[in-house]
Amino acid sequence: MKLLDRLALHQIDSVNVLSRAHYLPAFSRLGSYPRQALDSLAWGKPRRLFEYWAHEASLLPLDLHPLLRWRMARAERGEAGWKSLRAFRVERKAEADAALARIAAEGPLAASEFEAKGSGGWWGWSSAKAALEWLFLTGRITTATRRNSFERVYDLTERVIPGAILGLPAPGEADAQRELIRRSARAHGVGTARDLRDYFRLSPADGAARIDELVEEGALLPVQVKGWREAAYLHKDAKRPRGADGRALLVPFDPLIWERSRAERLFGFRYRIEIYTPAERRVHGYYVLPFLLRDRIVARVDLKADRQAGTLLVQAAWAEPDPPLDTAAELAAELRLMAGWLELKRVAVKPIGDLALGLGQEL
Repeated sequence: MKLLDRLALHQIDSVNVLSRAHYLPAFSRLGSYPRQALDSLAWGKPRRLFEYWAHEASLLPLDLHPLLRWRMARAERGEAGWKSLRAFRVERKAEADAALARIAAEGPLAASEFEAKGSGGWWGWSSAKAALEWLFLTGRITTATRRNSFERVYDLTERVIPGAILGLPAPGEADAQRELIRRSARAHGVGTARDLRDYFRLSPADGAARIDELVEEGALLPVQVKGWREAAYLHKDAKRPRGADGRALLVPFDPLIWERSRAERLFGFRYRIEIYTPAERRVHGYYVLPFLLRDRIVARVDLKADRQAGTLLVQAAWAEPDPPLDTAAELAAELRLMAGWLELKRVAVKPIGDLALGLGQEL
């Protein structure tokens, strides 16, 4: 919970080549921890987290719920969300109302349970899912749990979010956005205006206004970072350490690197996720994790969990320019730690990439 409070969110993604994305930032920072602990916080009782659209689909501490109600209200007014969903506000309102009524009467339901069963009904997967996502975006329903292949199960918000949280007053838009920028700045330490607003996907106009207000308040300090072309902002409580001893594999959805331009500014590290790139055009692999060692990103590895064989597969391993001499040894240690956390018995390295030989020898 201390980590979640500091980061403010864990992004959710359905990719499960290695592990679900929301489990990995905590592993990167804490090491081997029980994944069921995060499950319990997110979907157990008492619930400590909730799901909503923050950076993308995210798990967030409950105290952020009031800070995102302005976004729910905008969606309700048809001012936010995908255009394809806004039809449920007026033209297709009856479908959304029917879905809401069924959940109210029957309890938690997944989109698959709204599929037509050959009875002549007008519910189909796409229509049902779209209606449910519209209701989710407006805050009228939320995720009760997830099951099977990580399918979201919806219930009425008042039956999921504790009453003490729902009873908290909702701040005005400006106040809520200002607090979100404050949380973003706390997570970043230092960042550009784009970095700070992108954390919770605020618009350029909303972000700029709130940053100006926080500067005037003294919560953010305008600074110039050597090598950065854009102006930056330092959180007033941020401290610059004398050194760094980090060692971590970073998932593509980790807040340290999800803003690719920030990763390039901080580390001189150009990073692109290649999941959706045709295989013949991939440079580094399908699901590539950067390897942070001390204060540098020194390597990247394409990883896959072969659960049937009990093996963590290193599909490719690549060093960054001028890697430290202990890169392969430290990466091997981190891969062993990850394999143990994923309950895999071994690590295997394919001979692809300029670091593969050295890494294989270390393992």
